[in-house]
Amino acid sequence: EVRLQESGGGSVQAGGSPRLSCRITGITFDDDDMGWYRQIGGSKCELVSSLDRRGTTHYADSVQDRFTLSRDRPTNIAYLQMGSLTPEDTAVYFCAAGHDRFPETLFCRTGLNWWGQGTLVAVAS
Repeated sequence: EVRLQESGGGSVQAGGSPRLSCRITGITFDDDDMGWYRQIGGSKCELVSSLDRRGTTHYADSVQDRFTLSRDRPTNIAYLQMGSLTPEDTAVYFCAAGHDRFPETLFCRTGLNWWGQGTLVAVAS
């Protein structure tokens, strides 16, 4: 069974630098691509960052130079280091993995093979 479990969300002050974790079981970074999406309000999920099987990362313009996606192969955990947060970054953040291209936007928890439950990051001004 494939499972993705996020952690590290919560309330943070503007300018803060929390780190989200995504523990993945059942697949490895060599098998599939993975990424982070976020849902702001009731909108569709937007791609924050992705990491393909070759190790190439992609970032949305809105988080470029502020967020960093990394992976730890021995533990099969992916991390999203966030920085310089603003209230506009407040969202539910989802970890996702799958075989196909990661679209820039999609309905949350659809269209890709596997999703986590999500973790809320609330940024206070």
